[in-house]
Amino acid sequence: MKSDTIAAISTAMTNSGIGIIRMSGEDSISIADSVFVNTNHKRCLKSYQSHTIHYGYIVRRDGTILDEVMVSVMKAPYSYTKEDVVEINCHGGTFVMRKIMEIVIEAGARTAQPGEFTKRAFLNGRIDLSKAEAVMDMISSQNEFALKNSVKQLNGSLLKIIKALREEIIYEIAFIESALDDPEHISLDGYPEKLSGKVENLIIRLKKLLDSADDGKILKEGIHTVIVGKPNAGKSSLLNILVGEEKAIVTEVAGTTRDVLEETISLGGITLNIIDTAGIRNTDDIVEKIGVEKARKVVAEADLIVYVVDASVPMDENDSDIMEMISGKKIIILLNKSDLNVCVTETEEKFSFLDKNKIIKTSMKEKEGVELFTETVRDMFLHGDLIYNDEIYLTNMRHKEAVKDAYESMLQVRKSIENQMPEDFYSIDLMSAYSSLGTIIGEEVGEDLINEIFSKFCTGK
Repeated sequence: MKSDTIAAISTAMTNSGIGIIRMSGEDSISIADSVFVNTNHKRCLKSYQSHTIHYGYIVRRDGTILDEVMVSVMKAPYSYTKEDVVEINCHGGTFVMRKIMEIVIEAGARTAQPGEFTKRAFLNGRIDLSKAEAVMDMISSQNEFALKNSVKQLNGSLLKIIKALREEIIYEIAFIESALDDPEHISLDGYPEKLSGKVENLIIRLKKLLDSADDGKILKEGIHTVIVGKPNAGKSSLLNILVGEEKAIVTEVAGTTRDVLEETISLGGITLNIIDTAGIRNTDDIVEKIGVEKARKVVAEADLIVYVVDASVPMDENDSDIMEMISGKKIIILLNKSDLNVCVTETEEKFSFLDKNKIIKTSMKEKEGVELFTETVRDMFLHGDLIYNDEIYLTNMRHKEAVKDAYESMLQVRKSIENQMPEDFYSIDLMSAYSSLGTIIGEEVGEDLINEIFSKFCTGK
């Protein structure tokens, strides 16, 4: 079946050193041949071997040179899409890239849809759906952990786990169905007891995979962190230290921060999406009141609250308001200005409900306590050391839901065994688990879901 040829600008649309226009499809080489000439002004891409790169020019219809380029030729099936692929490496000006794209479209290609190159790789069997989604995760990685996990999934680690689980499940389904069809030759005597052990093993493995999703969310999206405290407690100083530059204005005047400030940083390999809020206190200042109200709203959505306390002055009713506002959240308290005479310590009554390990003495002026703060964040949100282990973490919510469905189906199998239900009941829930896991790798998905997944990709990938 012949497929049309797609084309897209695969690099960012900014003026840069290099730009790439990518084509995929049966006519990609012939289309490239019609717009490219070598240094002898000959059109000969069709004659070149696969996985070679060639110097020459992109020319207009009248033969005038548009740009000096390098063209890569990758012939099917040994390419990203398993189709003929051509990549034109041109100068990275936005005008130049658009003009080359126009010429390619005029020559017979069509503009690719978002994610269509990777979609073709999936539909042509080069990658499964979990690997396809790992491509997008890799592009959007914001820290070392997320990148490593994406690479593992792209190399098939999640596929291997899912296929192993499905193979074990389908074996039991096939055995039950065969025994029900041919009871004279295949006996189910004692089978529920044998199946019970296998089901328990599958439940444990699915639960482990499901539990990894909590760490996976942190790896991929980062920790939504909100810094709160009274005016002049050191919140903005903390933000500046974490970011590594003067992002927030720091003065001796209380109430300098009137609005929320947002920054994304990597802290010990973990991404923190940090919001520095206005100092929280009772005030008649209209602008400051608006800032305080915004602070209350972002606190409600936070994964982590960093409460910065000025330890050099006694706590007051404003601190009581803050403690009430952040109750129920994951909290780290920084007792700042510990280089001064301290009035507030870890034994403060307001902190009685908190783990003392989450109360840290700091001095933003001396930059003390920040390293301990980093370690505390890691301990709160990550289970174990993510740097050196070989575990896979679910970072995709679709995958998490599929594993959850499979896990619940296996729990139902366990329940059926315990209740001594007929064997065909086992088969129904085993098949449900098998199908749920199949959606992760693309073996149990419809066209609408596939289109939705790839629509989230960038154009040109």
